[in-house]
Amino acid sequence: MVLTHSTNHTYSHPFPTVTLAYFLRYSSPQLNPFASHVLSTDTISSHVDPITQRLHTTRIHLKKSRMPGAVYKLLPTGMMGGGPGGEKASYILETSVVDIKEGWMKTESKNLNFTGVLSVTEQQHFSLPSDCDRRLANMETDVTTSVVFRSRLGEKIRGRIGQAQEDGWFSGFMGGWGAKGIQRSIESIASTKSQDQLGKSRDGMRLVLERIRNNGVIGVLESLRRERQAQAELA
Repeated sequence: MVLTHSTNHTYSHPFPTVTLAYFLRYSSPQLNPFASHVLSTDTISSHVDPITQRLHTTRIHLKKSRMPGAVYKLLPTGMMGGGPGGEKASYILETSVVDIKEGWMKTESKNLNFTGVLSVTEQQHFSLPSDCDRRLANMETDVTTSVVFRSRLGEKIRGRIGQAQEDGWFSGFMGGWGAKGIQRSIESIASTKSQDQLGKSRDGMRLVLERIRNNGVIGVLESLRRERQAQAELA
């Protein structure tokens, strides 16, 4: 089963500033309070293609993750493990390609764990506005976001039918829902939550963009440097 959610948005900032804000958005909860759930960010690789001059970057983010409570109500007790409320850490793999000359950036983020229950893949395309006058003004950046949800839980459950029947919960649990029904429900719940998260993500980006506008790139980077230096001294 697959469910897709797409949105369009325009930032009132130049494309180079938006790309910088994207890479800085998880740098600090002081810079972006909406990213307080991000525990760490590590760059796996980053290079400029010598032919296309495009920047290719791969990063991994560790985030505090709370599986929607409604999802847990669809699962047999103990199937997911973990404490009440589904508090877990989630690894997110992010890849991006930036073409400054042509004025576009493509990104993809996907979860590396919990994929047995739900896989979430977010793709974003940042670009200069298509309108000629706005392009000349170069003061706005369009972004299209597409999020694909896919639940494999039903397939996983079917693969464990024998064990489930021995455990005694399978017939009543699956008899009431069915594999496809479970998958659709999980995807729908995750989609609803993600729409709220996308709004917070935009709020965080706007906040970072405003701070870059007000303090300048050097000012923001210097603030991050001082913050990290202070953290290192306390460690």
